[in-house]
Amino acid sequence: MPKRILQGTVVSDKNDKTVVVRVERRFAHPILQKTVRRSKKYKAHDESNQYKVGDVVSIEECAPISKDKRWTVVAAQA
Repeated sequence: MPKRILQGTVVSDKNDKTVVVRVERRFAHPILQKTVRRSKKYKAHDESNQYKVGDVVSIEECAPISKDKRWTVVAAQA
């Protein structure tokens, strides 16, 4: 089964080797048919602490690293 890859913005880099990434999804409301934005925050592993707040990054699913870290940062978007 392929691993999911999501794209989002780094909102926190306070933790060591961890970044918090906000991923936003857009969809049409089932009744109103208006475009709705929903976001969710994921903790992702950043081995070298190279990503900072505001960076747009791609994260990929991985085996659990800690209690709530199940993603790793793959690359930053240009």
